[in-house]
Amino acid sequence: MRAAAVIVAAGRGTRAGAQELPKQYQPINGKPMFRHSIDAFAQLEAISAIQVVIHPDHRDTYLTQTRGLNAPLLPPVSGGAERQSSVLAGLEALESHEPERVLIHDAARPFVNGEIIQRVLDGLDMRRASIAAMPLTDTLKRAGATQSISATVERAGLWRAQTPQGFHYPSILAAHRKARGAGRVDFTDDAAIAEWAGMDVGLVMGSENNRKMTTAEDIRAAQSPETGWPDIRTGSGFDVHRFTSGDHVMLCGVRVPHDFGLDGHSDADAPLHALTDALLGCIGSGDIGVHFPPSDARWKGANSAIFLTEAVRLVRERGGRITNVDVTLLCERPRIGPHRDAMRARLADILGIGIDRTSVKATTTERLGFTGRSEGLAAMATATVLLPPAPSMMVDR
Repeated sequence: MRAAAVIVAAGRGTRAGAQELPKQYQPINGKPMFRHSIDAFAQLEAISAIQVVIHPDHRDTYLTQTRGLNAPLLPPVSGGAERQSSVLAGLEALESHEPERVLIHDAARPFVNGEIIQRVLDGLDMRRASIAAMPLTDTLKRAGATQSISATVERAGLWRAQTPQGFHYPSILAAHRKARGAGRVDFTDDAAIAEWAGMDVGLVMGSENNRKMTTAEDIRAAQSPETGWPDIRTGSGFDVHRFTSGDHVMLCGVRVPHDFGLDGHSDADAPLHALTDALLGCIGSGDIGVHFPPSDARWKGANSAIFLTEAVRLVRERGGRITNVDVTLLCERPRIGPHRDAMRARLADILGIGIDRTSVKATTTERLGFTGRSEGLAAMATATVLLPPAPSMMVDR
């Protein structure tokens, strides 16, 4: 293996105002931030493996957002309390692969490109360490205790360090381990550790575009004009099942006692079927019959929560977030009111959203039609999903 990449994505992203998603998982131009870096490294033939370091709490999100990705990804490893310990975890995970060189990159720099990466790699032909950086162009001022200027700092020879930072793998692994053994956790980048360990660190030209996303404003500013609009999708679903012999019906994942059961290939949970179709409609992914055909014996008597869970997975795979769902049941009986809260709680559990984002209602058809004759029941569902801005969305000029 010639070279490997370590992408550090283990932070919580609090300065970016992250609540539900840390900044590295938030979409930029239709794709999670950290995915931009993976794609950039994956395009280079010289990169034989990519090791991503994540926070253990974000493992499910990471796996969802990388599912099916065409990249030489190794299984993610968990980082530590500081960036320095996270990098060391990534380096040690590569040890059995014995790379000759390693590039360490921050996931918060999504606009790295192949040219920058290649320059860093080329720099390692001459030195044990090479980093992307930009020469300072702004005038620097040193402030005193009262925030007044105490001096102007000469900017000649000063550079702003970026990532990736490249190293001969055995050297940087040894340097990180030496720093850990010395109790040093105060280094602000890997080049500083290399310098401390006595390595000659070279500079190669980075890019002004290779900026770091730190705040929510940074992320908003990074959206291109065509993709900065929110992509709000609404889907609807409808399902019907006739009554048959039995002593209960399944509605919204809740067992409701009744004089009859519902006839269907699965457990005939009409509201869950309708809601599954609504979510699939939000992402243009067909309907429940496409994903779970009734001709397939696997789904005979199946718990309909399986179908809804898969629809949720597909939404999240697209980087989507379910914002609310609304279900209406049409039936003369059974009575829905006594079970409404249990149904809402079950929906919230399956969908991974707050119960305040779920609604379950019921109405009759004034004894008209098949529901009025108590021959069966029907369910309607509406779902709203927020997707990352799509490249196809154009500004209305």
